[in-house]
Amino acid sequence: MDAERSSSETPPGPRGLPIVGADPAMILGRLDFRTRVAREYGDYVHWQGMRGPVYQFNHPDDIEHVLVQNNQNYVKGESFQQILEPLTGNGILNSHGEEWRRNRRLIQPAFHPERIEVYAGMMTGFTEGMCRTWSDGETRLIHDDMMELTLQIVAKALFGVDVEDHLAEIGAALDAYLPASSSLANVILPKAIPLPSRRKMRDARDTLDGIVDEIIQERRRNPGDDVVSKLLFAEDGGHELSEQQIHDEVITLLTAGHETTAVSMTYTIYLLSQHPRVERQLVAELDEVLGERTPEMGDLPGLSYTERVIKESMRLFPPVPIIVREAVEPDTIGGYSVPAGATVYASQWVVHRDSRWYDDALAFRPERWTDELEASLPRLAYFPFAAGPRRCIGDRFAMLEARLILATMYQNYHLELRSDRNIEVIPTVTSRPKEDVVMAVHER
Repeated sequence: MDAERSSSETPPGPRGLPIVGADPAMILGRLDFRTRVAREYGDYVHWQGMRGPVYQFNHPDDIEHVLVQNNQNYVKGESFQQILEPLTGNGILNSHGEEWRRNRRLIQPAFHPERIEVYAGMMTGFTEGMCRTWSDGETRLIHDDMMELTLQIVAKALFGVDVEDHLAEIGAALDAYLPASSSLANVILPKAIPLPSRRKMRDARDTLDGIVDEIIQERRRNPGDDVVSKLLFAEDGGHELSEQQIHDEVITLLTAGHETTAVSMTYTIYLLSQHPRVERQLVAELDEVLGERTPEMGDLPGLSYTERVIKESMRLFPPVPIIVREAVEPDTIGGYSVPAGATVYASQWVVHRDSRWYDDALAFRPERWTDELEASLPRLAYFPFAAGPRRCIGDRFAMLEARLILATMYQNYHLELRSDRNIEVIPTVTSRPKEDVVMAVHER
């Protein structure tokens, strides 16, 4: 963006320590670090990390260059793989090239708009089932409830199985794995060193492996019109997919397919609990459009404010707060040289809260989402599902699920925050709340 700048220049950025560079400050500083360096150094930030140069780009146009225009030059490199590969193997989140394209083609039909319509009844049905377990006035750990709910939905919709007996195991495994994977020790110490965090990661993976194996064997015995059955009978160059390939795709869809929606719903409920005006407007829309009916797919065009509530929540609390890539070949961005092997970060958390794009950027204002605002924004000033070829395959599924869950819950319940009003976000792969989010549920 500065044509006169020498490509040999390096962007400004924080100074680091010998050997480890600024990586410890980045890991320990979490999202505050991302925000601070953007504020102090601008759209182009550089620091030295353990594995070489690191860049954080904060302007939507430069992020679009990385994720869309020159996406083939930016892969999910070692930094990403170190955190997620031990859990999801070589599934669709981690794989590259022809293997990624093949498996995306196999999975894509499950997220076709016509297929997604079939899932709507499952989404509302499981939500109503959850609400029936609530008692008026009781307190709930709402993030735990959202995790269990979205797990049930994704397992039934994509795999055709019921995982109710495994909900606690899956939740505990992810609660152990995700914080351990992004711990300072796991990130900066050599892989060969046995660490308590790595033992937690291994134990969590073992638990999830057993559950996924059960799902695969059930679908092998009783194949149906679901993702697992399609993978079981797919061919790769005339050969069936290996057991490991199938396993990695299933564990990826099971974990990633529910985690992002669960955290998004948790933050939406948290925000509504602190903004009674917004909640009243949401409920008024639900009363007008639905009355006492359970929401259906056909109701969604009339639930425009409900959608804005979700969009605004994902702006302030993007379910995935940071995207990481690695440059394959040298590139030039904003007049700066980006060498091959450099780690590149783009942070939804930073861009979504940038006052250049959003007036009163830290305020929760769903009404801001007008056609005029969206037309005025740079393309990647809002990218909760990433962008380009690696955009989240389940984005339509997630948006449908979030709207139907929210509508079904708030038809019948008001949720009152009983925990800290200042929530702290821990960026693992997703933006999980650090502490329990305690809500009292009140029947309307």
